[in-house]
Formats: sequence, structure tokens, C-alpha cells
Amino acid sequence: MNKISRLTLFLFFSVPVHFLYAQKEKVDTAAFRKIRNAELNSSQIPIIAHYLTDMAGPRLTNSPGFHRAGKWAIEAMKNWGLQNASLEPWGEFGKGWEAEEFSISMRSPYYGYIIGYPLPWSSSTNGELHAPVKQILEIELLDSAFLAQHKDEFKGKIVLVAEGSTHHESDFKPFSTRYTDSELAKMPDIYVYNHQQIGFFLSFIKMVIAGKLQLKSYGAVAIVSTKSTGRDGTVTVQNMNGYRTNSPVMLPEAEISSEDGFRIRRLMESGQTVELALNIKAKFFSEDTKGYNVIAEIPGTDPVLKNEVVMLGAHLDSWSAATGATDNAAGCTIMMEAVRLLDSLNLKPKRTIRIALWSGEEQGVFGSYNYVKNHFGNGETGLFKPEQSKISAYFNLDAGTGKIRGVFSDGDTAVKIILEQWLKPFHDLGATAVTIRSTGSTDHVSFEWAGIPGIDFMQDPLDYESKTHHTNMDTYDYLQFDDMKQAAIIIASFVYQASIRPEPLPRRKFTKTIFPFEGL
Repeated sequence: MNKISRLTLFLFFSVPVHFLYAQKEKVDTAAFRKIRNAELNSSQIPIIAHYLTDMAGPRLTNSPGFHRAGKWAIEAMKNWGLQNASLEPWGEFGKGWEAEEFSISMRSPYYGYIIGYPLPWSSSTNGELHAPVKQILEIELLDSAFLAQHKDEFKGKIVLVAEGSTHHESDFKPFSTRYTDSELAKMPDIYVYNHQQIGFFLSFIKMVIAGKLQLKSYGAVAIVSTKSTGRDGTVTVQNMNGYRTNSPVMLPEAEISSEDGFRIRRLMESGQTVELALNIKAKFFSEDTKGYNVIAEIPGTDPVLKNEVVMLGAHLDSWSAATGATDNAAGCTIMMEAVRLLDSLNLKPKRTIRIALWSGEEQGVFGSYNYVKNHFGNGETGLFKPEQSKISAYFNLDAGTGKIRGVFSDGDTAVKIILEQWLKPFHDLGATAVTIRSTGSTDHVSFEWAGIPGIDFMQDPLDYESKTHHTNMDTYDYLQFDDMKQAAIIIASFVYQASIRPEPLPRRKFTKTIFPFEGL
């Protein structure tokens, strides 16, 4: 072998693996242009979002609203031409719930309006109850000795559970923001749940439940909670207890605005007796306690590759104080629009494309986790089913209504290099960043747990965390349709590109691990 041949071999075997992936990647930019033109000229995003929010209502898992949205999505995708559209059961979830009547007001020292909402899975008051208020701090709710010491003070009272402050600190930050180019370039590590943090969260929930049951045993008639963080009548309404068939019966409970909570507390600190009127009429649904995901497919066209799958999805379930528009009807709308585009353009993907709209995400990504266990296997044991080797990737969207600004590759260098090439045609749409960093707490973690590339997207924050996330403000009015169109273009293009790629997306070396949300 001559020196030139040896040098050639040395250079070849010295090239990093991710560089080889970059060299052989071919991007179908012609298909990308078709997708872009179709979406910009004939988008169905506003009408899809309308049906998933205004028409369906709140979509608490196993509630009537969830099933209204699921049935509509199935019929819509069937009409578009997708196949195998159905509600697929994933296992035991628990009870559905829906509020039928609700009101809250202050009756003493004068009549006052209060902005408030019943907690999901709250029990009913059996008519309007009138009772004086007893105030405790959230930290005191966790202290069983404190509650026992004051047990005689709770009988016949509505207990107001509050945080420390009695007023808003000055804050002139805008509710809605976008990432600047420099912020994208300097994006810090994204918070990812780990077992220690989940363990702390579980312990906190157990102490809260124990404290509330203790109040019930001491004769309290209801609980009203208020946080110091929401502003301008924004109320966060969520609950991690009550849906399981063996959950204890809790007191009727509502969440009120910070401003109303501050007023009640200031009145009480001035020596006034505050009396509230509260009415909660709620219905539980326990005829069918299984959880369901919405599934539909565009069949692959390649004789061999059609047996492989590219998946995309978002969670359909929401909380109950609004219609779950940004969390996460936005993601579901974009994913539905992506498959509608691909089917309508007749692009003929080689692999089968499968969309999933998940349930139970808000309680612990139950829908995707159980789907993965049922279809692909167990990431804790490393025992996988044949389907696990036939899925190329899963694409997820769950960060509000903002446009896509980049992609998380979750520590996978080889995937990062590929995604950078896929994203280049969309730099003019503001999507420029592909980061090695991770993001967590949504459905792609279920796929990563099972050794499957789970790809999540970086979105402009807008007012997602500051106003709409899990609040009464999460309505259709806060959706940004131009941003959602941009996201649909990118996701449809990525899914199509993954479907025609000669090889599945590369996988990292698999490591057995306990599922991050185990125990929720």
C-alpha cells in the first residue's frame, strides 16, 4: 500500500461519525417548499383550534370535553384521508370530572365579587354554603402538629390556604416576549426533572393531601386556595389528586385570584370577620376508567420501509379552568395540520407516519408512557418489543403557541448534525438554533426512556409561562396563528424528511433507567 492510500484511509477513519452523517444527508427542499406554500395559502389551523377549544371545552382526561375533542379529531382525520383513526386504550387512568355549577363571593363584611374556579376532581358543596374564613399559610398546611394545635378553629370554617405575601411586588416585565438571536445563541440548560426532584414533588403532594384530610377531620367545610404569583385576575387551577378510583374524598375546594386573596387577608388582619359563599356542583365519571389516546396514520408507500414508523404527537388533555388552548390544543392543532398537509399534498412518505394525541399528560405523561410500554417495551428492564426497532423518531410539541426557534437534540451529537441540515431551509422563518441541550416534562421523554429518538422543539415563550399555562386565561384568544403556521410547516417537513430518509435517525447507546415520572 502506497503512502497516499494510507493517508486516505487515515483521514477517512479519523472523520467523526457526526461528520459522516452530515455528508450523506439529502434534504428534500422541493417537498419543503410545497409544504410551505400549501400552509401559507390554505391553512386550516384556526378552524382546527376552534373545534379543539371552543367546541370541545376543557379537556380534563376522561371528561366529556376530552372525548368530544377526541371524537372530532378522529372524524376530521378520517375525512382528510388518514387511516386507522381511533381512540386506543392505554390502561387504567381513573375518574373523569366536570363542573356543572360554580359560584364564589364574599358576603361579609360586605358583598364582593371574587374570581375563582373549582379544583378538578373537587367534591360538591351540596348547595351554596356560607361560612366564615379561617386563614392558614401553605407551609402551615404541611405541619400536622400546627393543625392539631389549632383544630378547634377549623370547625365550620372555609379554610383559606395562602402564600406569604399580601400584595404584589412591583413588576414591570411584559407578559409576552420572544427570544432574541443572542438569547438563542446563549440558551442555558433547560430544566429537566430528575428522580430527586420528582421524589420531593411526590412528598410535597402527599403532605398537602394529608393536611387537607386533617382539616376535613377537624370539621372544616371547604378549602379556598390563593397564590401570590398570578396577576390581573389570572388564576392557576390544577390538582394532582382525586382522579384515581381509590382516591380519598376531599373537601370541596376552589382556587381564587391573588388579588381577591390579598383583599380577604388584609381584611382579616384588620380584625374583620370575612364570610364567603361557595357553591360547587361537580359530576364524576367512573363508568369507564381506562385512559385513551387518539391515533391515526398515513401509510408508508415503500414496500420495505412502510413497516417502519415516524411518529408525531402532542397532548390533548388540559386543565379545567379554560379550554387549554396554548396547553396544548396549540400542539395538537399543529400536529393535525402537519398530517393534513402531508396527506393533501400526496407526498407519498416511504415510512408510515403515525400521529398521537395523548391523554393524562398533565398527571404524569401517562398516555405516552403507557403507549410506549404497550408498543415498544420497558426502558427500565431493557426488554423491548419488535416494534421498538421499527420506529425512526418521535416529534413532540408542548410549549405554547409561539413559533419554533430551534430544536433540542437531547445530548445526541449525530442527531444534532442531521437536524441542523433539516432546519437550514427555515432560517428565514426565524428557526435557527439546534442545541445539544435537553428539555423535559412532556411526552417525548417516554420515547427517550425506551431508546427512541424523542425530538422536542424550542418555541418563543410569548405569554405561556407568564399568563396562560394551566390558568383561566388559556383560551383561543391567546393563540398566535402565524406562529402556529410556521410550526406546522417545520414539523410537517421534518416528519416527511424522516419518513423518506434511507436509514432511521441514529440512536445513542441505550442505558436502562427508571422512568423520570415513575410514582406520579
